[in-house]
Amino acid sequence: MNNKIQEILNQIEELEGKLKAEIDAQEKHISYEIKEGYVKFEESVLKKQRENMKGLFRFFAEIPASHLLTSPFVYGMIIPAFLLDITLFFYQNVIFRLYGFKFVKRSEFIVFDRQYLRYLNFIEKLNCLYCSYFNGLMQYAADVAAKTELYFCPIKHAKKTLYRHRYYKDFLIYGDGEDYQKRLKLIRENIDKSASVNSKSNI
Repeated sequence: MNNKIQEILNQIEELEGKLKAEIDAQEKHISYEIKEGYVKFEESVLKKQRENMKGLFRFFAEIPASHLLTSPFVYGMIIPAFLLDITLFFYQNVIFRLYGFKFVKRSEFIVFDRQYLRYLNFIEKLNCLYCSYFNGLMQYAADVAAKTELYFCPIKHAKKTLYRHRYYKDFLIYGDGEDYQKRLKLIRENIDKSASVNSKSNI
């Protein structure tokens, strides 16, 4: 990686830090703290939240028919999701152990905290739990796959992709085969060092 690219990456990381600080500043009016994994709000905040909760009777009265018709298909995805979750567990315990990778931490991607919001009724909380699990699982799976790709085929695509995982910036330029095996070996030797560097910025 040349100095100009590294300079731009450093600028991006600095801007991400400023963006995170600005987002945090805008959210300061919501007073809560996290203790031992639990989110705790001040009682005054909880009172206001409860005032904005939609009761179940009103919720079901206003729910669109399309939501009811499609819900079996939406929630039916939990079956392949569970299978994927179990598969990833065995995949890491076999493949990552054999290759000496640090495990991708599932808990960093699958986070459950929306159930503490008092302005959500029981059904809305259930929906949020499902979305948190499913989307977090997809991100977790993508990170496991990305780390595998970093080891076996760290080459950028010729065509630009919409999604670029956190290891992508360390991939080799498409079509540049000079000293490929040497550089591939270097990437493999530093695979977890690269991951720890790339995971610094997290908005």
